[in-house]
Parts: sequence; C-alpha cells; structure tokens
Amino acid sequence: MINKDVGIAKHYLYPSNLFVSKEPHLVTTVLGSCISVCLYDTEKKIGGINHFMLPFWNGEGLASAKYGNIAMEKLVKEMELIGARKHSMIAKIFGGANQANFTMKIGERNIEIAKKYLDQYGISIVAQSVDGTLGRKILFDTGTGVVKMKLIKPTQLNHKLR
Repeated sequence: MINKDVGIAKHYLYPSNLFVSKEPHLVTTVLGSCISVCLYDTEKKIGGINHFMLPFWNGEGLASAKYGNIAMEKLVKEMELIGARKHSMIAKIFGGANQANFTMKIGERNIEIAKKYLDQYGISIVAQSVDGTLGRKILFDTGTGVVKMKLIKPTQLNHKLR
C-alpha cells in the first residue's frame, strides 16, 4: 500500500515474520513480550526488521522466524543479500515486556537473545526500549532508520453484573 501523503509504501509486520527492503517502507508492528530488532545500514540506507515471539528454536518442527535465534540469523542474512554489511549496520531493539507468564520470563529471555546475536555480529545497539510491563507499537522507516514508538497501556475491562 502506498501512502499518497508521504509517497512511502507501508507494511504491517505480523509476529514470526521479518521484512527487508532496499526501497523505503514504513513498517508497523505491535509488541508485548515479543521483540523487534530494527537494523539499518548507515552507508547503503537500507533497513530490515524482525518480530520474534520466543527466544530459541528447540530443533523440533519448522525453524521459523518465530524464534529469536532463527529470526536474528535470517534478518542479518536477508540484509546482506540486498547489499548491507554488518560493519555499517546499527540496531534498535523494542519489546520484551513482561505481561504474562512471569515465571517463564519470555520477554527477558527474548531481550537477551537479541542482544547476544547483535554482539556476536558486531552490530551496535544505538537505541532501545525494552522490558517493563507495557506493550509497544513501533513505526520503522527502513529508508532512514528512524523508529517512532508508542507505549500501549493494558485495556481495563469493566464488567457489570445485572
């Protein structure tokens, strides 16, 4: 979809997916305990983003971008396939809220895996909004590397008995 006001294509990123493009796009996603890593090549001016739900693929079933270790590897590889280089990439990390399953600490483990892979690749984290209890909605401009973020407060349901 093209935003006629701005002239930049828009893309909604669903969980367990990633998006990489040489052409500028405005990519939107919503995060709870999930993580999105926004990568931007400062020399080539191209960006990519993932949205993973769980930290590790256990080797059973499909190795999808649902898992942090797979999503991080795929994002970097897809960026490199369109011309990006690790030495000129920067990262911005969002999500990892602890909204449910406090004992499993999914959000915390997701943050750890994202940071671990970025460190292994030598990609600097230049901005982050992680942890806490609130969800996040992000808008990533793959052509500039700019990310806009809004915290999402939990909906309070009022039940009235009649």
